[in-house]
Amino acid sequence: MSVLELFGNSTQQTNIDWQQVVETQHCPYLNRKCVKVRKSQPEISIGTCSVNHRTQNSQGVIICPHRLLERRQIFMDCIHLLTLHEPGNELHRVGEIAIPGGNVDYFLVSVRNGTVVDFVGIELQAVDTTGTVWPQRQAFLRSVGISAPLSSDVARPYGMNWKMTAKTTLVQLHHKVETFERLNKHMVLVLQDGLMDYMRAGFNFAHVEAPKLGDAMQFHVYSLQNAESQYRIQLASRWSTTAAGIARCLGLQASPKVELEVIIAGLQSKISSQTLFTL
Repeated sequence: MSVLELFGNSTQQTNIDWQQVVETQHCPYLNRKCVKVRKSQPEISIGTCSVNHRTQNSQGVIICPHRLLERRQIFMDCIHLLTLHEPGNELHRVGEIAIPGGNVDYFLVSVRNGTVVDFVGIELQAVDTTGTVWPQRQAFLRSVGISAPLSSDVARPYGMNWKMTAKTTLVQLHHKVETFERLNKHMVLVLQDGLMDYMRAGFNFAHVEAPKLGDAMQFHVYSLQNAESQYRIQLASRWSTTAAGIARCLGLQASPKVELEVIIAGLQSKISSQTLFTL
């Protein structure tokens, strides 16, 4: 078990100034300081993006949701779901809008003359860990000549919390997707292929099929590809279902209610030149 990517850099690369990487603590996906910090030392960013694990193939497991923002590809892959989008409209990427059931990580928004005409909700889901990856992070840094004190929990291996991640994700979707369906909009869950495989094996996913534009709930599944000691995400598969389909996965029923004007008002208040989505 080891760290595969630290602050967006593959640990297999040999031409990295790791001292500078650790000192700057820069996340290339957020274009700011990494927001994953130690609870006991909040001034120190952890920086672990992906790891390998004995229960997963050599492609590795993404443990930070911001890792999925690479090249902003996930937003490009959602443009076709903006069914009211027209040439000439602006595209905006807006973060953290609250709806019943919790916040939605991102919205991809089509805007014309300063007015929201369409939107897609996008949730990012990485795999949670049991235990801490910190000892493995420190061990890697020591292996490349960086002073990195080992912690007292160095002997305790981390694990991948597949079950809790999958269940929590589906419960959160259950609380949100009916809102999007009622408004005739789409919600997209962006996740890695290993997590999707676990969900399909552990829950009732028989009715979750090849993507249909009419389904409110869309799954965009990405693989983590290793090419020349660098990792890149790549869209591997897409699936979809309805709000009732997500309820079937859990054997539950959802009933969040919200008016279209509430979401649009939240989006209108946040769109600006800083949220403009450009290549």
